[in-house]
This record gives sequence, C-alpha cells and structure tokens, in this order.
Amino acid sequence: MGVHTFETMGTVVSIRLATDAGASAGALADVHRVFDDLDQRFSLYAPESELSLIVAGVLPLSHAGPEMRGAYTDALGWRERTNGAFTPHRPDGVLDLSGLIKGVAVEQAGLVHERHGHRVFSINAGGDILTVGVPAEGTWITGITDAADRTRLLTSVGLTPDWPAAATSGSAERGNHIWRRPDTDRSFLQATVIAGDIVTADVLATAIIAGGRPTLDHVTDRFRIAVLVQLADGALLANPAFRALIARDPDGTPSSIPTASAAGSSTQS
Repeated sequence: MGVHTFETMGTVVSIRLATDAGASAGALADVHRVFDDLDQRFSLYAPESELSLIVAGVLPLSHAGPEMRGAYTDALGWRERTNGAFTPHRPDGVLDLSGLIKGVAVEQAGLVHERHGHRVFSINAGGDILTVGVPAEGTWITGITDAADRTRLLTSVGLTPDWPAAATSGSAERGNHIWRRPDTDRSFLQATVIAGDIVTADVLATAIIAGGRPTLDHVTDRFRIAVLVQLADGALLANPAFRALIARDPDGTPSSIPTASAAGSSTQS
C-alpha cells in the first residue's frame, strides 16, 4: 500500500491507500485542506482562529460561522448522551472543541477520498483510525499500545466494514489533557473504543477516561461499541464485542487476550 504522512493539529496523520487506488495527488491535497481548514478555525493555539476570537470575547458565538455553531451544538448533544462526561467546556469555562474536531477531520477526510474514487484506504490521525473497504490482506490489523510501556502492544484487533473506526484516549501520548470530574476514579489509564464511525469512537473514548466506570457502564449499555480499558494497575476491561474483534494468528488462536472482567454493567462476568 502507498503511505502518505503529514503533521497537523499537533499530531501526525498517516494515510494508507491500496496499491490499485490510482493517482491520489488530488485527494491528498484536499485532505490536507480539510485538516488545515479545521485547525485554523478551531485551534486555541492560533490567536486569530475563529474559536480563539470567541474565547477572547471578540466574536460572540451567536455570530460565528455555521461550522462553529454546528460543532458546538454537536458537542452539547454528546454532553447529554454521556451524562456530562464529554463536554465542550474546560473546568475554567473556556470553550474547547478539540475533543470533537479531530474525529470530524478524519471523517471528512474519508469522504474526500471516497469522492476521489478511492475504495480501500485507512486514515490514522494520532490514534483516531478510520478504515474503508477490505485490503488484500483481508482485514485492517490495528495494534493497541500499552499505555504503561509504549514499546509493547496490549493486543491487536481487526477493523472491518462493520467495525471500521477506532480511537484511543488517555494521557500516554499527549499528557494529562482530558478534564476529569473531581470525583472521577483516576484508575482508568487508557480507553480504546471501536465503533461504526470515527466521531462516536473518538468522543466515547474521551468520555470514558473523563467519567470513569459510571460512564463506561453508561455508554456500553447505550451504544454499539467495542471497548478496551487499561487500568493503572495493569488490569484490562473488555466487553464481548471487543473480544470478538481480537486479531487471530494463522493457526486461529487470538494474538492476545485481555485477561480481566468485561466492561459495561450489562456485560460483567
């Protein structure tokens, strides 16, 4: 497969295209534009971005563009669906939509590739992974890194057209950037969510880290997701949907099996 990488939004984006995908220069240019446009609009590190102007009080949110107002409305919807674990506001009240926008960028980038006629590809933006189509190998194998030891994998999973998107949230890659409630159990070190779309996977992975076990139980009961949570003591929580996606070696045995209780109140063992 052809591989293209570039830096944006403070992370690295990696795009893999099937070898028979044809010329991709136009698609790659449009994908760059998607990430750059969203970063320029929603970045809090750029003083002149639309969101920075809102936070500074220069631009009222009600006067912002439709993309900004739409993203804020979507974030409020996710806040309600996660019982407040996912929120567009920092503890100090500052509006911050970074927990939503990277997933949106990956989603839009996928649509760009499809419009350019690409049918088999993957996009990985700092651990937010979207796959489309079935590669020659038969499945997209994705490794989940141990948050306590970045040199080893906890396990590998196979992403499929039914389960095409995965996101991992935690403090191992970007430090302690997730705002947790004061009473949240801090034992949740990392959460991986696999879902039918990248925005759901990204938002719910963040929500689980922010809200702890109550949020884990809430979202696994209400969403069609596969979840793996790594605890600070090394223990793992996995629901049955996640266990079913664990990649298998050529002899048919799982490449690795999380050995802990299941995740979610309706699936506990």
